Amino acid sequence: MTIILVPYHLDERLPDHDFPLPPGHTVRTVTEQLPDGDVWARLGHLYEPVAWQVAHCVQTGDTPVVVSGDCTAALGTMAGLQQAGVDAGIVWFDAHGDVQTLETTASGYVGGMPLRILVGYRPELISDRLGLRPLAEDRALLVDARDLDQPEADYLATAAVRRCGVADLDAALLPPGPLVLHLDLDVIDAAELPDLRFPVPGGPTADGVLAAARRVLETGRVAAMDIACTWYPGRPDPDGVRARLLAALIDG
Repeated sequence: MTIILVPYHLDERLPDHDFPLPPGHTVRTVTEQLPDGDVWARLGHLYEPVAWQVAHCVQTGDTPVVVSGDCTAALGTMAGLQQAGVDAGIVWFDAHGDVQTLETTASGYVGGMPLRILVGYRPELISDRLGLRPLAEDRALLVDARDLDQPEADYLATAAVRRCGVADLDAALLPPGPLVLHLDLDVIDAAELPDLRFPVPGGPTADGVLAAARRVLETGRVAAMDIACTWYPGRPDPDGVRARLLAALIDG
């Protein structure tokens, strides 16, 4: 297993120590001198080497784990799998829907759009640059998503994207074939994981999320995993909550 560390929140460089990775793994850190331009050009420049690293891992028989500060890095993960010839579906754990668009978002936050981009929204923004082919909606399973904006709820009401709760997740609900297991750690109840950028109360416990993730991993179909550490940078972790959580996810 190789960890691909992408120490960014979108195009903002984060301190490496904000990602307390477990020891004993090969870690490949992706950092880039990002060009001037809009956020999509900058993210495209960043995720091209992420995709290359993922593809290289897969082609050498390894399973990549992409660790970053937001969910958009999943675009690089999926592009890399496709470059390696792996046609994967995705299991997307998140407190949010991540299916906003530029036309519907009230905040303009592009970190709320990656799942929508994966299923084909406006490929000219970044997918074309990455060579990312759209995923059929019914090959995406959105887990939890307890905090939806109205445009997201409207979209999901008619889309073929699958949905379930954390406790309800089992093998029968998973898309067929190889899988990307994506975990935005804000899926965990905010009371258990402090200093999240976008905390949402009333969520599942860390143990519940870990158990559900293991059910996916136990299928033997996970071709890559990506973990979005969506907490504020530079905040202390005096009780080691983040380190234990990452170790549990990566080491099983």
